[in-house]
Amino acid sequence: MPYIALPTGRVWYAAHTAKHAPQGRPPLMLVHGAGGSHLDWPGELRQPHHIGIIDTLALDLPGHGRSDPPGRDTIDAYADDVRALLDALGVPRAVLCGHSMGGAVCQALALRWPARVAALILIATGARLRVAPALLEAVQAGDASAYDAIVQGLWPPGAARERGRARLAQTPIEVLRGDLLACDAFDLMDRVQHITAPALVIGGSADPMTPLKFGRYLAEHIPGAERVVIEGAGHMVALEQPARVAAAVRSFLERVL
Repeated sequence: MPYIALPTGRVWYAAHTAKHAPQGRPPLMLVHGAGGSHLDWPGELRQPHHIGIIDTLALDLPGHGRSDPPGRDTIDAYADDVRALLDALGVPRAVLCGHSMGGAVCQALALRWPARVAALILIATGARLRVAPALLEAVQAGDASAYDAIVQGLWPPGAARERGRARLAQTPIEVLRGDLLACDAFDLMDRVQHITAPALVIGGSADPMTPLKFGRYLAEHIPGAERVVIEGAGHMVALEQPARVAAAVRSFLERVL
């Protein structure tokens, strides 16, 4: 999978072509959350033979995964990077799908450049993403306990949490610090009603980091937004229940594209 050089550095992305996608249909751009990478998306969303009707792009945000550092410390800066990638790839419009911090990035992009957004899929995210003060203090001090605190909110106890901890630890603490500062400063609660793209809001009923009220607010304030609740799923809902999330995404896209 390729790198592409942006003005701010090289960004790595995975691109997959759907064999039977109608010509000219905008691709699905997957934007991961804080401290994550493209691997936070299951194959059911990254591989277009599951969705079947749309090409897919999954990037590593700057400083994450295989992309060059540094990371950013504002949501708008990450939105600039996503738009720059779309420009570099010659993609005039895309379906934006964001998880957690990635959902904040997608909201910001949809408000700043609405003509670039064919549809919006917001997973385990909110219009505001405050971070607990103790967690901010830990990450600003460079304390590795921040990784443990985050993973406890991402995964239930067990093997999945252990794998998640190992993957999260691959993100440098300074990148994680920037991500959490970006999330803590993010607040579009008085602006999401101006989003014009068709929107789908997906959340897990057992998500301790972005409880159901977060998704409810988005669905109630983005005009015409649809909402799907995945029962029993936590914050990493797409990895926990990939088939159900992919089915919801496909159904939504079949209606709005």
